[in-house]
Amino acid sequence: MQFRAALFAATMLAVPLALAGRAEAQPVAGPYVSLGGGLDLKSATTQKNYVAGGANLSGDTKAVFKNGFDARAAIGYGFNNGWRVELEGDYIRNGLDKVKSGGVAAKGSGHESQYGGFVNGVYDFDIGLPWLYPYLGAGIGWQEARYSDAKAGGFNVNQARGSFAYQGIVGLSFPIAPVMGLSATVEYRFIGLTTARRYAIDNAGIPVSFKQQGEYNNQINIGLRYEFAPPAPPAPAPQPAAAPAAAPAPAPAKTYLVFFDWDKYSLTPRATQIIAQAASDSKTQNVTTLEVNGYTDTSGTATYNMGLSVKRAKAVAAQLVADGVPANEIEMHGYGETHLLVPTGPGVREPQNRRVEIIFH
Repeated sequence: MQFRAALFAATMLAVPLALAGRAEAQPVAGPYVSLGGGLDLKSATTQKNYVAGGANLSGDTKAVFKNGFDARAAIGYGFNNGWRVELEGDYIRNGLDKVKSGGVAAKGSGHESQYGGFVNGVYDFDIGLPWLYPYLGAGIGWQEARYSDAKAGGFNVNQARGSFAYQGIVGLSFPIAPVMGLSATVEYRFIGLTTARRYAIDNAGIPVSFKQQGEYNNQINIGLRYEFAPPAPPAPAPQPAAAPAAAPAPAPAKTYLVFFDWDKYSLTPRATQIIAQAASDSKTQNVTTLEVNGYTDTSGTATYNMGLSVKRAKAVAAQLVADGVPANEIEMHGYGETHLLVPTGPGVREPQNRRVEIIFH
């Protein structure tokens, strides 16, 4: 059972790695919390090295468990490049079904619970679907394994022992559009305990102990994740002022276009030249305000694109100030994937839509 569980876990962990060859990182930025839980399938565990009244006994036993449940909560931080780290606490509970020894099975009762914590590293993938983001993770930590009134064949165990533990995580997240920063998650987890643990029990007044090493849990969970710092909602689009009926139509505003690489807000050498030209021209013309508007294409989520457009506008505004434009003459906005220069459908990487417009007023 342990080998099959490990093989299944390795297969599941390989799925996002196959996707990674054609996927880009989907950033989670800043602090977040997550909650989850679901079905726990615990493998049978082996007890060995029995000692009764100081004498070593031959033979092993195998404890078989019923399907149980798990619950977990985590706090984490995303680095805006696909990677995130988190500190997680968990609780797992499985009822004892039976204990096998030498081909004979004794009915069991009571349960075993595991609880403790993990430090996890997780990587999110963008596969081109704004509503679906796979992720892959792994963690190390500590688990307390407690038998509570676990009875079988005359034995009764009430004791806890700790162990180093590891886990692998394969998941899918689904952004919930009406609530910025909120995502639903579906996960498979594989948890293993590594430390040999000796439990001491009493059997009709005779002290008995046994060693147990290696426990494995397969879990299927659902949950929610919430990011605390989603980008601000878009500013309203500027409305042109109505000209007096008798006045001539104003001359069209002069516009400069600064383009960006996909998923970037750093300035290219060509972008720096265009900004320098705009700064120079603003000093020789009757300019009172420079409007700096940031945009993105439609790849990625609307929430992420809004934040990226603001970062692009800030990068251009900062360069204008460095080129001599007073900061109080700059008006800055981020419009995300709205007002496309080249109309496209969702999820399209269009270079001309990844831009900042500098408009003289």
